[in-house]
Amino acid sequence: MAAGLAASVLSAGAQDVRQAREMRARGPLPRTAYQGRSRPEQTERFSRRIKIGGDGRVSVANFAGDIVVTGGPGDEVSIEAIKRTHGDPSQLASVHIEVDEHAGRVDVRTMYGARHDSVSVDYTIAVPSSASIGVKSVSGNLKVARVQGSVRAETVEGSVTASATPRLEIAKAVSGDVDLSDAGADGDLTAASVSGNVRVKGLKGHSLNLGTVSGDLTLSNVACDRLVARSVSGNVEYSGALTKNGRYDVTSHSGTVRLTLDGATGFEFNAISFSGSIRSELPLTMAGSSDSTQRDDQRGPGPRRRGRVLNSPSMRATFGDGSATLTIRTFSGDIVIARAK
Repeated sequence: MAAGLAASVLSAGAQDVRQAREMRARGPLPRTAYQGRSRPEQTERFSRRIKIGGDGRVSVANFAGDIVVTGGPGDEVSIEAIKRTHGDPSQLASVHIEVDEHAGRVDVRTMYGARHDSVSVDYTIAVPSSASIGVKSVSGNLKVARVQGSVRAETVEGSVTASATPRLEIAKAVSGDVDLSDAGADGDLTAASVSGNVRVKGLKGHSLNLGTVSGDLTLSNVACDRLVARSVSGNVEYSGALTKNGRYDVTSHSGTVRLTLDGATGFEFNAISFSGSIRSELPLTMAGSSDSTQRDDQRGPGPRRRGRVLNSPSMRATFGDGSATLTIRTFSGDIVIARAK
């Protein structure tokens, strides 16, 4: 189970890893942690403004360095970049920032020459709020805020942060956290990390596909019709509303799965935990029974806990009209359905 789950989560970042390898094949990557910091930092600035229109698209591809993109008024793209090095200052000249203009589109790329082993480039970019943005980096943090058009953000070594992005499509990191807040998605949204946490807050969307191998998945104040969440060695926590006829599929190999629900929407509950407990604070009707399963249960010292605790490895039950479907699987973790306060 763990091998299959890990493969499923890793596939979300497989394309990023392949792209990183292709980039690395072009030459050594810049180092973000420099050795020999006795030399003072040398910098070189780049600035460019381009009219693009409100519905244009901007793409940024970087090797090493952070990218910050902010949406705002106007019809221009403002590109501010800083090249940095603690090595030989002449290396700054071998790193070029290329800007290609097309009808309604601007593509920004960092290009490296023969000597670039200690140069990074940080970007600060302002775009029209209704524009679409795609950002990629091999080694750097990505931050996108207040962009109303479609957003795709992918990095290999770094974190991804997106806020106030109602048309978010992809947020992925191989080694780093993914943090999404006040976001949304018109269609499918994929958010994944291999060795980091994925945190989602205040998101509304149709379909969410979330995954991590060695981190936690945390979803708070979330509303979606379909959810697929996978974690190999982390916990999964979901708090938010269910929708009628919604489908929610959550799997964790060695972590606890906890769903905090308001009880406004009924659901069909299918749970499997090979060596953990299954507990619900909502009154469930077991499959084939008309009796509510809710009762007080005391297991060892501590306060009494309200709910049904099963030692059985599986449970099939219904709450309310059973219109939504919850499918929860763990191997060595507990499964908890909690009532929202």
